Amino acid sequence: MYKHLFGPVPSRRLGMSLGVDLVPKKVCSLNCVYCEVGRTTTLTIDRKEYIKYNEVIEELTNYFNNNPDPDYITFSGYGEPTLNIRIGDIIQFIKQNKPGIPIAILTNGTLLYDKKVRAELMNADVVLPSLDAATEKVFLKINRPPKTLTLDKYIQGLITFRKEFTGKMWLEIFILPDYNDNEKELIALKKAILKIKPDSVQLNTLDRPGIKDNLRSATKEELQKIIDFWKLDYVEIISAPLERKDIRSYRKDAETAIIETIARRPCTLDDLSKILGLHVHEINKYLDVLEAESKIEVVKLKRGIFYQLINK
Repeated sequence: MYKHLFGPVPSRRLGMSLGVDLVPKKVCSLNCVYCEVGRTTTLTIDRKEYIKYNEVIEELTNYFNNNPDPDYITFSGYGEPTLNIRIGDIIQFIKQNKPGIPIAILTNGTLLYDKKVRAELMNADVVLPSLDAATEKVFLKINRPPKTLTLDKYIQGLITFRKEFTGKMWLEIFILPDYNDNEKELIALKKAILKIKPDSVQLNTLDRPGIKDNLRSATKEELQKIIDFWKLDYVEIISAPLERKDIRSYRKDAETAIIETIARRPCTLDDLSKILGLHVHEINKYLDVLEAESKIEVVKLKRGIFYQLINK
């Protein structure tokens, strides 16, 4: 079992995606209210070698020698991958050893104002930054950054990176009703999008319970109204969980293992991760589908959010 690699994870956007996690749980530059991985315990923009380069390279080498090539290698995980100062070196290692596998970076984009970070990502094929707010008030409310990170610095980093980066840039915007879906915020977001000039904009919304109570998902109709309001032909809605089952990399054995574990007793996300030896991001992909199929349900107890089977 690997400590820093996970998957391959079924992804509509990236097919069979091998995950690379470069920070411990939960080191991040934001503490987003909707984060399905959990509350940020180390809120920082300080870059360090949080996960040692040699450990990641050893696992990648072992994976390459013993498994078929995935469709993508994706840097994501428990926190913000660009906080690791060796991310550029690890990208370079992959390009030298597996030049045929495209590399994707799932990032919140907050560190792209840093020239060194931008340079380290230049060898990636696809970068998927996020932007959930374009006014300071909403940025603080949704993303809850450290005091040293301003929205202007954040957005300018995205603009500069797009000008320098020759690969694809897919901007993800997470829509939370009553947070960032009012007309003022949508107008501000559109202005930011036009300045950033991404190849595409992908609207996402809540699947798993977030950090705060009383958050709800945007409906497909609400997301479509935003697209109609913006009138931009490169905006799309990220597909519903059930469509994930059609992806080649969807593993029935993983789904079955989750069901059999929950059938014994309700489990938290961390419980499932420890019992099954799967990364929380991988487990979340299957929980999304199982919940959409009404096979499991969420219950909130003192120890946290639990998943249990629905008795029919």
